[in-house]
Amino acid sequence: MAVYTDVSDEDLAAFVATYDIGAVLSCKGIAEGVENSNYLLHTQQGSFILTLYEKRVEEGDLPFFLGLMEHLARRGLTCPQPVLNRAGVALGRLAGRPAVIVTFLEGMSARKPDARQCAMVGEALGKLHLAGADFGMTRANSLSIAGWAPLFRSIEARADEILPGLAVAVAQELAQLDAHWPAGLPSGIIHADLFPDNVFFLSGELSGLIDFYFACTDAFAYDLAICLNAWCFEPDASFNITKGMALIKGYEQIRKLSDAEVEALPWLARGAALRFLLTRSVDWLNRSEGALVRPKDPLEYVKKLRFHQRADSARDYGLMR
Repeated sequence: MAVYTDVSDEDLAAFVATYDIGAVLSCKGIAEGVENSNYLLHTQQGSFILTLYEKRVEEGDLPFFLGLMEHLARRGLTCPQPVLNRAGVALGRLAGRPAVIVTFLEGMSARKPDARQCAMVGEALGKLHLAGADFGMTRANSLSIAGWAPLFRSIEARADEILPGLAVAVAQELAQLDAHWPAGLPSGIIHADLFPDNVFFLSGELSGLIDFYFACTDAFAYDLAICLNAWCFEPDASFNITKGMALIKGYEQIRKLSDAEVEALPWLARGAALRFLLTRSVDWLNRSEGALVRPKDPLEYVKKLRFHQRADSARDYGLMR
């Protein structure tokens, strides 16, 4: 989450007046994240999240994202729900941007995830994958391997501003992934961005999942690899195999990995690390002046990628079979 677009009090009041949620009491920008403009909205009927869609989110994809959240909730997953306006429509426009109001989820994200929280995340991810099986829409993953080379070309000339030699290293990694990227793995709806700030905990239990705006149709094990990157590394970039074991075990309690998925896991983890290295590099090198946003450090994923490049098998991530 972030804030790129300022909203006037008058425009906000007029927008909220099209909903049956009462008048605006307060509205505060949320600095976390990098993709959309987000506000914590308080009205006479409670708390909500107001999102204005920016940057990588295509307006044509919004029915997929909003419909998916509604579908997953019907299947028992706790996630934000789009609020319909008086015309029965979730999506509107505010300050020249597509905008939506969604329900507010109670809970806090984990600042320093532990193994138990990793296990709960793995279980939630498995449930999400199963729950999406009968969702009636699909969306290609624009940030999978076919999208990485164009991202790299957009920052190649400046990549060494982040780290000397980064341009050559990324080019070499792209060539390796092109040669070894797994195909034909079990696929379906994935979250594709289930980082700690997108998972809430309350009273020691997982209370909900948020931010489905990268969700798409792709390999389930790739989603698991994203989580291994996001949840199982320590601040010094060492991989915590206890956390990895817990996350994978939690996932397999819900959905068992196939032999092909197990074999592919190191390559999927490498690809996931490169994907976030590239998007973070783009954001780092193209910061929006005046935006309430905190770009995330791409060097974190340089270090993670180096670990994956040394991994021989899924055992390096805690899968002991």
